[in-house]
Amino acid sequence: MAENITLMTYNVHSCVGTDRKLDPGRIAQVIAQAKPDIVALQEVDVGRSRTGGLDQARAIASLLRMQAHFHPALTVAEELYGDAIITALPTGARKAGLLPSMGEPRGAIALEIFVSDQKLLVINTHLGLRGRERIQQMNTLLGAGWIGDHDGPVILCGDFNAIPASAAYRAAARRLRDVQQVNRTGFRPTFPSRFPVVRLDHIFVTEAIGVVDAYVPNDPLARMASDHLPLVSILALSR
Repeated sequence: MAENITLMTYNVHSCVGTDRKLDPGRIAQVIAQAKPDIVALQEVDVGRSRTGGLDQARAIASLLRMQAHFHPALTVAEELYGDAIITALPTGARKAGLLPSMGEPRGAIALEIFVSDQKLLVINTHLGLRGRERIQQMNTLLGAGWIGDHDGPVILCGDFNAIPASAAYRAAARRLRDVQQVNRTGFRPTFPSRFPVVRLDHIFVTEAIGVVDAYVPNDPLARMASDHLPLVSILALSR
């Protein structure tokens, strides 16, 4: 038997939409429409003056009746900026850290999530803008200390800033499966949200995880809420 879960990865652009309005509630509304069990967020502000000092990870999680697990890739005084995993499912061990970076600091957060009697490792990241740093960052995540030390089901997701022709994407594809590869309706771009033309946001899974579906919400609200569209996948975990 298998149990299905829904996972979303979403670069929320500090909750500032394409209309330049700051609105975490709108982000939560986009997420809620997909009814995900697990959400990986990138570009989240916590305590930053530019977005009113709000803890965006906690605010979005609260609106969705979930718990937030946040990791700052960038810290300036009391202001934080980074990635989060939010879920209402039981959680276990957490690992977070910085990745080798040449420009803006980049990081990743890994969280054990329990789905019935299964322990699932979810890793959320936001890779850099330079090709050379992205491949170093991806190799770090695929190596010891992250995926390389884990023999159970793993999901690696986030904004890779990488198209499928890139070295970072190909490195991930050699070890893991891209959920959009099983989507019979074809690949769907995620950026920019108003007129999406490239796939920068990805969900990769180990062989133990079945892929039921993958899709990109592209309704007017999603096109307005952030400069990225979310990517959603329905996954099957064998019991």
